[in-house]
Amino acid sequence: MSIENGTQAVAAPPVTKRTPPKAKARQLAKYLRSERPDYDYMKQVFRHLRTELGVEIPRAPKRLPYVPTEEEIRRYYEAVWQARRSGDVVLIKTLLYTGVRVSELVHIRLEDVDLDACRIRINRGKGDKDRVVPFPPAFKEALALHADATRQKGAQYLFESSWDKPYSDRGVRAILARYAAAAGMAQPISPHKLRHFLFTWLKKQGIDDALIQPYSGHAKRQSLEVYSRLAINEAQQSYDEVIGRFPV
Repeated sequence: MSIENGTQAVAAPPVTKRTPPKAKARQLAKYLRSERPDYDYMKQVFRHLRTELGVEIPRAPKRLPYVPTEEEIRRYYEAVWQARRSGDVVLIKTLLYTGVRVSELVHIRLEDVDLDACRIRINRGKGDKDRVVPFPPAFKEALALHADATRQKGAQYLFESSWDKPYSDRGVRAILARYAAAAGMAQPISPHKLRHFLFTWLKKQGIDDALIQPYSGHAKRQSLEVYSRLAINEAQQSYDEVIGRFPV
């Protein structure tokens, strides 16, 4: 303890010299080797060890995702439309209207598209869960023409490359990046940003989270009870009521 400017300052505690991690691991190994530990056992041991020592896991602060504005989405889609590549138009509109993840988009099969109900089935999405997502009736004709043309080529997936293989995540991202550059976007456009835009836009239209949940693919533990009672028909009705005002 020292005195500075008439006040008492508490001296910092001395820094204890730590054993190097590798050497400490060797010491611990002597105690654990007889247990014949595997990965799961070690994981549990160190989880309880952190609790005993009061060691907290540092977590990076969550940042709000960048969400494009309506004006940016209109400018972006204008670049897509001017390119006159019908397959790209349908692909990007599918992302915009459904909010599916890119990993889900590339696995949509032609048989998953229900044109009568204006729905697409997503098989084994995030969390290995199935769900259905709606699209607006006004998009039905363009999607039907694209699906028919793709089917006539012998394709199985809704979006396939000229090599008769489903698009890859990387390929879809490259398509989106090309149009972002053509539109002079200040921020790159990714599939997830289009997903953020749709759900943010739906919320601005007054649609409750409980109605977005069935087709968003999000799983919130505290909301599972109310979400489990909602049928996709109810969710799609609210979607259909507002999607006519969508900027694209």
